[in-house]
Amino acid sequence: MDAVRHRDGWDSVGSEEFTRIVTDISSADRWVIDGGYTNLGTRELVWPRADTVVWLDPPRWLATARVLRRTLWRMITRERLWGSVTEARSNLYSLDPLKNIIVWTWTQHAGVRQKYEQASVDGSWAHATVHRLRTRSEVSAYLDSLGTHPPTQN
Repeated sequence: MDAVRHRDGWDSVGSEEFTRIVTDISSADRWVIDGGYTNLGTRELVWPRADTVVWLDPPRWLATARVLRRTLWRMITRERLWGSVTEARSNLYSLDPLKNIIVWTWTQHAGVRQKYEQASVDGSWAHATVHRLRTRSEVSAYLDSLGTHPPTQN
């Protein structure tokens, strides 16, 4: 979803174009979408069409530690995320969660969890099979159940 929303230089596509692309993706017979972007309407576009929801729900400290490690590694290696987009080193010094993914992860974790907990009880996912995976062993068991188990990262 980040690659759909952001272009080279981290320029964001407009909301209408984003919605059109997400609609096209989720209208296919088979698709996988990661991430939220519920503030841009993906909840209304994607959730009713999903037959399976895999909710990775580690504790906030662990999610933040993983994002920190992954982000720092990408900054050091200048790994491309998509196109020519790399992690912007200057974002590391920002306390703005819209610029710093580490700050975003720490500050938004509780709200995202609350939103997904609500969806699991209010009928938003009643039509789908929901897998809430909180630990590495739950993720491994789920992957084993699919018959495929790629190496996991922290």
